[in-house]
Amino acid sequence: MRETLARRLCVVCTTLALALPLQAADYTLETVAEGFDYPWSIAFLPNGDYLVTERSGQLLRVSADGGERTELAGVPATYVAGQGGFFDVVLHPRFAENRLVYLSFAFGTPRANAMRIVRGTLSANALENLEVILTVEPTKDNPQHYGGRFTFLPEGTLLVTSGEGFDYREGAQDLSVQFGKTLRINDDGSIPVDNPYADVAGPQAMVWTYGHRNPQGIVVDEDSGDVYLHEHGPKGGDELNLLEAGNNYGWPAITYGLDYSGAYVSPFTEHPGMEQPLYIWVPSIAPAGMTWYNGEAFPEWRGDLFINALVSRDVRRLELENGEVISETPMFTEIGERLRDIRTAPDGSLFILTDSANGKILRVAPAP
Repeated sequence: MRETLARRLCVVCTTLALALPLQAADYTLETVAEGFDYPWSIAFLPNGDYLVTERSGQLLRVSADGGERTELAGVPATYVAGQGGFFDVVLHPRFAENRLVYLSFAFGTPRANAMRIVRGTLSANALENLEVILTVEPTKDNPQHYGGRFTFLPEGTLLVTSGEGFDYREGAQDLSVQFGKTLRINDDGSIPVDNPYADVAGPQAMVWTYGHRNPQGIVVDEDSGDVYLHEHGPKGGDELNLLEAGNNYGWPAITYGLDYSGAYVSPFTEHPGMEQPLYIWVPSIAPAGMTWYNGEAFPEWRGDLFINALVSRDVRRLELENGEVISETPMFTEIGERLRDIRTAPDGSLFILTDSANGKILRVAPAP
């Protein structure tokens, strides 16, 4: 467990050590395309096109110049309510060989719904050979806190974030259910034999870490192999965590946030056997989407994390050193909108999705 003193110093960092935003001259900000219905995620195809999910249940193929878009056929039906709908879209690491696309979404009915992941083969205008590889267990009866982000680890397994279902927060500490967890599966949905609880029958076999609230950002540091996850706190207490297999990250037994009513969720911010966050935000910024920057376009950003902040309508650049956050810089404040996803493109530019009924794809590139 990380030192309590270091943790308290990081609380100070969030309020006192914000660096000044970069000036507009350091980069250009362009609109690639607009008119999307609450876009949630973006993936980059080898030919320069993009795949974009809309929360209302569409998967779009957008041309490289943003001028054309096609709604792909063959996608699953989704439960659109509250926070439910389409979530993340990710290409298989060997996409050039197998054409596999992975999609997360809310599945089910008002009385019984869950986050689900499917995969299918991308053709010109459709997802084909669709198969379900994960459905979070058990189902729940509200449309909140699905998690829904996922990423491939270097050895080819898939790490998936699952929210605690809002009304089911105690389940984040219950290993027999998959609420409030990160789940690790093979690319076909089978269970890796080296998972922390792989020898336990049932939903627990997929659990990689637990004690999370509503994690909506997960990335891998390609230099070190470290896995970073951020999650929404309640009223305050948003967290960035450095994940290690089998660890308990505390929700709701420990938290730096309050309930929305102002009451304590828990009187404790630490407890033996529970990990401390790497970094927290009080008040909340509502983190959404995250990228670990490994591009060549902005060498000074190499190795930093970029996190969208829905509440403050900016992007937070976190500079890392030896696995610790040493500075935080608010950026791209001129956009002035809620920001849902951020990704590093193959050319090293940053792509940002705005979160609205007239959502945009924005591109951040070096200034001429």
